[in-house]
Formats: sequence, structure tokens, C-alpha cells
Amino acid sequence: MLNKFCSALILCLLSFFFTVPGLFAKVTSDEARRLGKELTPLGAVKAGNKEGTIPDWEGGITNPPTCYKPQTFHCDPFSSDQPIFTITADNVAQYKEKLSPGQVAMFHRYPTWQMKIYPTRRSASYPQYVYDRTMANATTAELADGGNGVVNAVGGVPFPIPKQAVEPIWNHMVRYKGETADQITGQVAPTASGNYTFVRLHQKLFFLYHQQDATPQSIGNMLSLFFQKVISPARLAGRNLLVHQPINQIKTSLQIWTYNPGQRRVRRAPEIKYDNPGTASDGQRFADQNDMFNGSPDRYDWNMLPTRREMYVPYNSYKLHSGDLQYDDIIKPGHINSELPRYELHRVWVVEATLKKGYRHQYHKRTFYLDEDSWQILVADQYDGRGNIWRVSEAYAINFYEVPLVFQTLEVHYDLQNGRYLALGLNNQERPEIFNIKMNSKDFTPDGLRRQGRR
Repeated sequence: MLNKFCSALILCLLSFFFTVPGLFAKVTSDEARRLGKELTPLGAVKAGNKEGTIPDWEGGITNPPTCYKPQTFHCDPFSSDQPIFTITADNVAQYKEKLSPGQVAMFHRYPTWQMKIYPTRRSASYPQYVYDRTMANATTAELADGGNGVVNAVGGVPFPIPKQAVEPIWNHMVRYKGETADQITGQVAPTASGNYTFVRLHQKLFFLYHQQDATPQSIGNMLSLFFQKVISPARLAGRNLLVHQPINQIKTSLQIWTYNPGQRRVRRAPEIKYDNPGTASDGQRFADQNDMFNGSPDRYDWNMLPTRREMYVPYNSYKLHSGDLQYDDIIKPGHINSELPRYELHRVWVVEATLKKGYRHQYHKRTFYLDEDSWQILVADQYDGRGNIWRVSEAYAINFYEVPLVFQTLEVHYDLQNGRYLALGLNNQERPEIFNIKMNSKDFTPDGLRRQGRR
């Protein structure tokens, strides 16, 4: 019954989708002038909705709240807000028009699941140079052949006024996440009964695309550099990973190196992408699910809803970000503690990916729901080859307002078939992320990987 209900709902939704023709036209100067006027600098509609349940965008969080202390966890600027109502398994039917099919399925799979709906706060904000570069990109950025890359863009969102279905996905993949980032973080893949092993990771990211002195010519086809070291558990500790991530992975292959502490050697690793299992994920996510979607979009046909949709999505989840929480406060059997996330009504872009004929991927269909204010994918529904919802993913985002930027404080992939899930980004008992610190790109080389492995 559940599968029939979800299939009917998604078919109804998809009847309104359209396929964007395969043209590579840029936005005209007249269209681009809408940015910063009736549209925000990133392309969202500035005005709220007619009901007043979505307010106008007024710049987002422009200064850290007085409760914030640098290099500490981000205090909640909306801590006085109270839930307007709560969606449960008993009343979900009356709210399904503003939920994804996967979110509805969560209530059927887990009667203990709930969504606390709070007042909508359009808190998204970014540095001025990101806005400036986004507005410049609007009239220059183009898709590479087949939509597999982006050219003539740097720094900001490439397609703030999207014309083709894959453009919002590229906006998500290259959205501003700082010039650099340093994280001590962890992930868990609990069993159905809630038992888990915490995998602690130290990660460094160098975003070539977002360096303030970058140009389309200086970065070429390179998006970012990534270093990861496993801190614990002991059986995995000391294993280092280096990734050079191109923008167009059809043109240039993903480059990966590993360092094994036992052998004290750096080796080239095979490409890990598409539906290869994610690192230390216990099979609960695929490589291209990290950050909700990443990598090459070439295995799917892309379709986009022609207008934005109002939807209840995770937003401003500062309570889930708190350094006062222990991991056991968050990780529960079947799903995370649903007392902690905050949901709000926001407008989202809806983009669907359908597996191309003759291509292979274990997800035959995926639907992504992207925040109009940040281009962050907030919710994703993933379907198996029989057309059944398999996994539901949510990104619990906050504004890291000292930068500022919007990014998930926690990302969770729920498996509706085996009753398990994977939670990434846990750092409540570590230290918070550090953005825009000075890094040396030479550390992101095979020699740098070897040096850091021997420290």
C-alpha cells in the first residue's frame, strides 16, 4: 500500500515536470539585472508568499548574534522560537502536499518520527564577493558538452537564473563553502537496534573555485582539493586519503591517492564515484551521495519543475549543532532523535534524475529539493529499480554566520528497506568547523600526503 501511494504521488508530481532542451544559452544582460532587485543576488525570489508564511528575504543573517563566541559552536539566533505545529504519523496526510514522497514514507516506516515546524527564517547570507561573482557568472557561465561541467564561471553560483534542469545541481555542487575548511568530524552507521561505531575523521578542504584571486583560467577544470585522515577506531586509524576533484569528471578523471601507515607508502587508488560504497559507510550510502549529490551527472537524464515549490524542509538546525549534545543524544534506532531538527516552510527547486538507458547505477531515480536561498540540497528521495523509495536523505543546515555561509551541520541518509541510516558530520564533542584559514596547496599533493602520514 505504501509503495502504491508513493508511486501515485510521484507520478502526479512528475506530470508537471519539464525537460529542459539541450541548449547552452547564457542569461541575457536584461535577465541578469533582476539579480539584487526582485531576485536575491543568488537568484531566489526576494518577496515572501502571499499567505505571509514565507517572509521576504532581507539579507539573511548579516552579523553574528551577540551570543556567539569565535571558534565555539554556533548559538541559536532563533532560540526563542516555538514550534507552530508538529507533523506525526497520525496527521501526516493533511500536510503531504508540502512534503516529499520520501518524507511521507518516513512516517509510515517509523511511527516515532516527527517533524517540528517552526516559523520560517530566511537566514541565508554570503560574503559580498560571492554575490558579485554570482552576478558576473550569470552572463558568462555555460554548461560543458552534455551538461557534465561548467565553464566561464568562478567564485559564485554559475546559474542563478537556471534554464536547464542540471544547472541547479551544478549550483549546489559548486556553491560557496568557504575558501578553505578544516573539520574534525565523524560518521556512524547504526544497526537497526541503534548500536554504532564512531568513525572520527580529520578533513581539510581547499576550494580552488572559491579562492578570491581565482579566475576561470587559473583554476582550469579543477574544483577542489581534499585531505582526510582517519583518527579512530584503531583498526582504521592513520589511513590518509587525498582527492583532486575536477569540475568536469568526464574530461578529467577524479584523482585519488591513499597512504597506508603499515606500509608507509602512497598509492594511487581507483576512482571512487557513482554508486561505489562510501568510505566507512557500511554500505549505507554511495560515493555520489556525499554532500547530498556530488560528482558527474552524466548517468542521468535531468528534469526540473518549472516553478519553485513550497515545502517543509530542515533549516536553521542550531539545536542539532549544539556542543552540549552527546552523540547518544542524537543517534537513536531507525532515525536520529527527531526532537532535535528544526523544519521550516521554504521555496525549493525540484530536480529529478532518471537513469539513462544503457547506464548503470543502483538508484534508478532521484529527486532533489534545493533551497532557493542557498542552492543547498536539503532533501533527496532515492528510488530502486522497481520504482520504490529506497533511501531518503536530509541535510540539516545552519548559517555559519561568522563567514557567512549555509552548510549542513549534519547529513543523514535513511534506508527505508533495512531500517538503518548513516549520519555524517557529527562533531558535537569535537571542535566546530574552521573556515577560511590559511592553507598551502602543496600539502594537497602525494608528497604532502606522505609527509602528513609520517607525522
